[in-house]
Amino acid sequence: MLEFSIGDRVCFESGNRGLIEGILTRYNKRTVTVITDDRRQWNVSPGFLRRAARPDTTEATSTNVIRLK
Repeated sequence: MLEFSIGDRVCFESGNRGLIEGILTRYNKRTVTVITDDRRQWNVSPGFLRRAARPDTTEATSTNVIRLK
């Protein structure tokens, strides 16, 4: 868990949904919360996380803010 910080782009493997990628928004002792680009929230064990590749778009790399409607 110490290798990740809030705002980091992370990914994890979901059994039937494949690779899930998003922003780490909160962490507790046993789980972290990841918000995906399609605004879904996932609570995941930190052991399943890995760093996601940085997106190539300029807008995505300039900020870690997720715009909510």
